[in-house]
Amino acid sequence: MEGGIHPGEADASAFRECFSLTWKNPYVLRLAFSAGIGGLLFGYDTGVISGALLYIRDDFKSVDRQTALQESIVSMAVAGAIIGAAIGGWANDKFGRRSAILVADFLFFIGAVIMAAAPNPALLIVGRVFVGLGVGMASMTSPLYISEASPARIRGALVSTNGFLITGGQFLSYLINLAFTKAPGTWRWMLGIAGIPALVQFILMILLPESPRWLFRKGREEEAKAILRKIYPEHEVGREVQELKESVEAEIQEMGSSEKINLMSLLKTKTVRRGLIAGVGLQVFQQFVGINTVMYYSPTIVQLAGFASNQTALLLSLVTAGLNALGSIVSIYFIDRTGRKKLLVISLSGVIISLGVLSAVFHETASHSPIVSSAATSHFANYKCPDYSSAKNPASWDCMKCLKASSPSCGFCASPANKLFPGACLISNDTVKDICHGEDRLWYTRGCPSKYGWLALVGLALYIIFFSPGMGTVPWIVNSEIYPLRFRGVCGGIAATANWISNLIVAQSFLTLTEAIGTSWTFLIFGVITVVALLFVLICVPETKGLPIEEVEKTLEGRALHFKFWEKRPKPSEKNQTA
Repeated sequence: MEGGIHPGEADASAFRECFSLTWKNPYVLRLAFSAGIGGLLFGYDTGVISGALLYIRDDFKSVDRQTALQESIVSMAVAGAIIGAAIGGWANDKFGRRSAILVADFLFFIGAVIMAAAPNPALLIVGRVFVGLGVGMASMTSPLYISEASPARIRGALVSTNGFLITGGQFLSYLINLAFTKAPGTWRWMLGIAGIPALVQFILMILLPESPRWLFRKGREEEAKAILRKIYPEHEVGREVQELKESVEAEIQEMGSSEKINLMSLLKTKTVRRGLIAGVGLQVFQQFVGINTVMYYSPTIVQLAGFASNQTALLLSLVTAGLNALGSIVSIYFIDRTGRKKLLVISLSGVIISLGVLSAVFHETASHSPIVSSAATSHFANYKCPDYSSAKNPASWDCMKCLKASSPSCGFCASPANKLFPGACLISNDTVKDICHGEDRLWYTRGCPSKYGWLALVGLALYIIFFSPGMGTVPWIVNSEIYPLRFRGVCGGIAATANWISNLIVAQSFLTLTEAIGTSWTFLIFGVITVVALLFVLICVPETKGLPIEEVEKTLEGRALHFKFWEKRPKPSEKNQTA
């Protein structure tokens, strides 16, 4: 990464060159994909809990009754990831990228075993924390390792493979969820299988070397040179070694030591401070535009849109996960051709439109839900919802009002003729659910029947299509290349920690927000935040496509507004001619 390439050289051929590594230099791909399994772990954990939660609620009634407990099961992994990312930044600089990945794999495996065997929600949460610690370390270490072990020309494309494996992990988790819906122990299998990729990566990483750039900074030059000879053509190795040497010597001269990092001096350094603003800001906005409400709660959102069956919700969610993986492939192609900033702008613009669609659809769903019929409810006389029976004006009740009843919780048993016709408001339990199904009726407890449900699926699909190629991968790529080598581990850890803190806030508040203000207003809030994110990208994020680290530092040093980022940068030869 230190050597980089000249601006203008990273173009469409970067994707072709990345693809050609399959036979030209498979060693580089082996490094990238082995480290990228950390992204697969990240993605699997993100996706698997969304389906497992449906069945955890069935097994543990305390979880089904308490929204806060559901959010805790989801978000405690994120809380662990915050700690893991923070520790990971220090561990990366102290012990190396490879060592940090091995520790992450161990934590993830232990967490998966604990979750699979959990006899109660408390131990399940403990397992989620262990998984989170591992995922937090892997989330910032994997792209860093890939970046430092990649030829600069195709650095963006190879780091994007980490993003592809994140989304691939999410897609895999939905397939696993769907496969085990009928198996005994459902959610235990879903969560326990997560230990397999961790074990695979642990074995692979033992056989791979440390990051050559980390080795060089630690004075282990001969080891670093041996690895660089496997990554670069022979005629490029000398240049890479020289530029690495110059970079490390400049850092030692500036700071007095290549080992000790003073946090205050880091923040006082203009280029690092501006890099942190861009890097941390991107990570925060990646979460606050709402992506993990879609990934953690996708089946729940599908049910809120009017699809009652767990299996149907999982199947439809599989489509969104597939689109997410497809978007990552698109990112691999365009990241070194189009550039980071343009992808971000296109991505965020599409997300704004998608969130507008989702907000409108859920508004219509909530305001046009089927009414509750007294005759239909009386048909199930022994199971009437108590709040409906004691209501002063039961004629005003509709499905949405029925689902909001809380003493006890109630469900909506749809008409057998048409789910949009008036139905019954009944006590929500397994007995009533079976009776309702026994009369060929659909049973709703999390969302109401709606003729607009398919539009919600369109909105979710559009959201993923736009989010994945840009905001899904670019924040991690920018954070792997925007900081000087000396600060890359600690700054990457700070940015990853910010990502996971933001993730925790969103994961812990989504269901509460939907209950308090409604799904429509929740998505509208995300839409407003996305507009702010778009302005932030335009103002604060520099284009780092194909730039060597020295050029990135110069860009940050002389930072100025540059809205016409789509213009091609002049090549060095053109600059010399005009000078």
